[in-house]
Amino acid sequence: MNKRSKWAGLVLAGAMLLSAAMPAFAAEAPAAASVKTDAQVVTELGVLQGDGSGVTASYLAKTTTRLQAAILFLRLKGLEQTALGFQGQDNFADASLVSDSNKAILAYLKANPSLGWTGTGEGKFDPLSGVTAQQYYKVLLEALGYKQDADFSYNDVLTYAKTKGLSQIAGAGSLRNSHISTATVEALKLNVKSGSKTLVQTLVDAKVVAADKAGLAKAVRINVAHDHMLGSYLVDESGKTLYYFTKDTTDVSTCKDQCAVNWPIYYNENIQVSNEMNAADFKTIVREDGKKQTTYKGMPLYYFVKDTKAGDVLGQGVNNVWYVAGFSSVSLGSQEGLGKFLTDAKGMTLYLYTKDTKDTSVCYGNCEVNWPIFYSEHLSTSGDVKMEDFGTIVRNDGTKQTTYKGWPLYYYIKDQKAGDVLGQGVGKVWYVLDPTSTIQVEQPKPAGKVYTMDIANFAFGMPEITVEVGSSITFTNRDPVQHNVVSDELAGDKPLFSTPLIGKDQSVTITLTKAGEFTYYCEPHKEFMKGKIIVK
Repeated sequence: MNKRSKWAGLVLAGAMLLSAAMPAFAAEAPAAASVKTDAQVVTELGVLQGDGSGVTASYLAKTTTRLQAAILFLRLKGLEQTALGFQGQDNFADASLVSDSNKAILAYLKANPSLGWTGTGEGKFDPLSGVTAQQYYKVLLEALGYKQDADFSYNDVLTYAKTKGLSQIAGAGSLRNSHISTATVEALKLNVKSGSKTLVQTLVDAKVVAADKAGLAKAVRINVAHDHMLGSYLVDESGKTLYYFTKDTTDVSTCKDQCAVNWPIYYNENIQVSNEMNAADFKTIVREDGKKQTTYKGMPLYYFVKDTKAGDVLGQGVNNVWYVAGFSSVSLGSQEGLGKFLTDAKGMTLYLYTKDTKDTSVCYGNCEVNWPIFYSEHLSTSGDVKMEDFGTIVRNDGTKQTTYKGWPLYYYIKDQKAGDVLGQGVGKVWYVLDPTSTIQVEQPKPAGKVYTMDIANFAFGMPEITVEVGSSITFTNRDPVQHNVVSDELAGDKPLFSTPLIGKDQSVTITLTKAGEFTYYCEPHKEFMKGKIIVK
């Protein structure tokens, strides 16, 4: 385990243990900081408008289409209303795939090839296909006034975009609407080419954005950086590392005098964060010296004076009390009856789909509408959640999805708030994941021969097994959901054998005392998890 992970629990535990003993340095109770996510910013600015239900979590999880990207381009150029009112009849060959209002958008783009939207060949626009980071950064560069083939080549879009301050989604591949909101906020803060105004200021002039909302784009961003040893951690807008002090307590800074010289405090009144972060985790405290300081999950944030540039982490582990402010987009929730289960950083439950196979999702179309995918690049070891258990797959549409021990992760559209688990057991194929269950179920030691069988990938390791009378079979669950073993044959009014549900890495043993052929099943997954035991 890395040093930051090792101390992550100590930071919070120490805060709770010492809070009663330490003097209360904060002059006021912590106040909620003004913190908004990327999606909140672009929504309140009116730049991202969502679908019929607005900019919801399910909307942000949807794949971004070429049509959406084109509309956003026109909106950022102040041309959307002109395009919607366009009366020209010449259009792309596949314009019938979109609504009447969007047909006008496509016709306007075709009539104005200088805007750069000339289609995909054979007279088609391909409005419903996906968009990559490279394609959308090209859109934003052109919205800022830069021109392909004059200022940059298409092959160099990502490199050129980075020099202009556009880089947050460069590694995302094919995009979802959450990526679009992040990249759009990046662009709104930048100056247009050969001008002193930012893109958002030009949109105010064009009356696309209300003047009283323009300040939203000026919020100072807290980003997440990643290091293969430290995991993911918080950095400021310029990339400088933010730290915790383990001697601090919840909402109280104990770093003053020379300590505060070596570890300057971090504070901003208006903060912007990525969509995967929980805005409520950030607050503002007033220190003993009257200065304000930003906290993350109750712990005051600091710089280190010897860090001079983005990427420096020279404060990590200093005197065994200073550590980078770690971030993970995955956490743990818990409920009676379910135990612990994976959630995102906001507490929204994550699920697996039993029809998936290792590193492969089969959830597309309406399935994906109801079960939006989960993806994050910012995963860290924290307690029972191990970074090495997570992976990334590329779906058929080119977008990325996070996996846990090979299982693709999803949200459920009906879960509306942290702690909701309405997706548990839906269709007997959707389940929460428990990464913490390792306690063995105690069983009497069998007298006869012992056979072993793993339960993995929602299947019994040996669909049919032959054993002797008096033998036992020990089943060990390798899946992150609960399974059991239940006989179809009854002994009186009860199954011949029926085990309790066992979690991941738990084992349970049955002893066969009667000759015959016995079919059995897993009760929660009876429709497809079945086996047969032949006892001789």
